[in-house]
Amino acid sequence: MRKVRMALAQFESVLGEVEVNIAKACQDIAAAGEQGADIICFPEMFTTGYNLAVIGSRMKDLALSLDSPEVNRLRAAAREAGIWVVAPFAELRPGYATPFNSAVVIDAQGEIRGSYAKTHLWALEQDYFELGSEFPVFAAPFGRFGVMICYDAGFPEVCRILGQQGAEFVFMPSAWRIQDKDIWDLNIPQRALENILYVVAVNRFGYEHGVFLFGNCKVADPRGRIIADFPLGEPGLFFVDIDLAELARFRQEIPYLADRRPQLYRSLCE
Repeated sequence: MRKVRMALAQFESVLGEVEVNIAKACQDIAAAGEQGADIICFPEMFTTGYNLAVIGSRMKDLALSLDSPEVNRLRAAAREAGIWVVAPFAELRPGYATPFNSAVVIDAQGEIRGSYAKTHLWALEQDYFELGSEFPVFAAPFGRFGVMICYDAGFPEVCRILGQQGAEFVFMPSAWRIQDKDIWDLNIPQRALENILYVVAVNRFGYEHGVFLFGNCKVADPRGRIIADFPLGEPGLFFVDIDLAELARFRQEIPYLADRRPQLYRSLCE
């Protein structure tokens, strides 16, 4: 058995209040550690809130560098709780004037293992963020995982690349609005089944000046079955246990990966 206990933070951010949101996240990290979680994932842009029609013009000022005091607080919280943290926020990177819509990965010793920058930007995001171009996979003692952020899930190539690079599960931090809940319900099991891995979708909760982000965190197993389906319309810290030892069985039962014919797919890259 290779059991992993995950904490999913269905987080309600205060729009534009980074300090308030960081303090609340540190409390969730401590609570997750007390509940025996190996890793906690927060939703997309949890430090700022999401509504870019309201805070987009302030995004550069609200963005964080990886050596900022706010990120150091998250690192300290991860170290004190002894768990890994996936923390999505607007990230300032050296050499870029515009931030990235990123997720930083912090290990249980409080060390930064890297970050993933969203590779497909939705709507107003294109006005305020740089496009990411890399697909890191993170090796933790409990398993290998990648990250795709919200709109990325609509592009099968993202999860396929992560799976091909050895990811056993993929976090999907999101700020998904209620108008597109039908797509939310479809994308999560689709990406899990076609890549024979777990997809762990962590959605924001909150009302932001007419935008309703509905929560409803979900986990799909490698057969595309929803094995955790958390409440719609309320915040909370939820837990799910998965056994990565079952991946081999799933991949034997459903040989999509073994039966791929990449030579036929070259036209997709033209």
